[in-house]
Amino acid sequence: MSLGYALAVAGAAAGAGGGDPALLDAAGGRLSFEQVRGVWDLALGEGADPGVGLRMGADLRPAALEVLGHLVLGSVSLGEAAEAAERYHRLVSEAGEIALVRGAALSRLVYRPVVAPQSMHPQQVEAVVAGMVSAARWLAGPGWAPAGVSFTHTCGGDEPLYVRVLGCPVAFGAPENALIVPTAELDRRRAVPDPGLTALQRRYADGLLADLIGAVTVADQVRRWLAAAPLDQVTPADVRAALCLGERALRRALREDGTSWRALLDEARHARARHLLESTDLTTDRIARAVGLSGAAALGHAFTRWQGTSPGAYRRSWRAGGV
Repeated sequence: MSLGYALAVAGAAAGAGGGDPALLDAAGGRLSFEQVRGVWDLALGEGADPGVGLRMGADLRPAALEVLGHLVLGSVSLGEAAEAAERYHRLVSEAGEIALVRGAALSRLVYRPVVAPQSMHPQQVEAVVAGMVSAARWLAGPGWAPAGVSFTHTCGGDEPLYVRVLGCPVAFGAPENALIVPTAELDRRRAVPDPGLTALQRRYADGLLADLIGAVTVADQVRRWLAAAPLDQVTPADVRAALCLGERALRRALREDGTSWRALLDEARHARARHLLESTDLTTDRIARAVGLSGAAALGHAFTRWQGTSPGAYRRSWRAGGV
């Protein structure tokens, strides 16, 4: 995570009685997810304000997003700002990804954590989503609000607070964490004070992104994305949107990495099915559907191909300590 955003988290934690920003100020450079999670753990200790994440996102300032904050401020439209967030959010945090899903009338700006669900507090997600609303208000004005907001988790605090902060209806237990925005609002253009400066900042951000990604291949990026994706409904278009790649570019990059979308999806299904067999009591039919297969028979054929044994035999062996 970038130091700017980590300091914003630490400031919110200190305001909630949970931490000292100086602890992060001394760290320098980027911080690990585990370090920042520790600050959230303190902020959400006994007696803490359950709305701390929502309030942190609502108070977000451009400096907390570093170069991404400048790119948002220099965008000609909310849509361009959303595309910048989609491409460069990783410079701020590698714990999740942002995807812009355009529709004819309504579009969605989706936030997908890529860490294990149990390792991220709901308030961390709320801080990101509320921060996206704040960033939109930098461009559209303080009274701007999305058409709706959704969270995958249940409401853990004062539900009217969400409506007051976000300015719109809020749904919990939804399929995705997202802002819903009229597409016409995304495309409404505004004057940019210095387009040349924005272009310079974009080149700088591209360099930072290249340094951050380093030798990580496109195939590895797809694997990472699939590890957190809902495999029962995922499509190549979803990962193309997340990686900002066209259809041909993705196919070519995967071919150069010696693999394909089909092979990576099969690999992800194998890993997810094995995890569910090890860690849950779900029936094989439910596991099959969770990984995008038609039913227990399809899972049996696929799992035997993957593992050399049936799902039931694998589960029994795992629980007996033989796998």
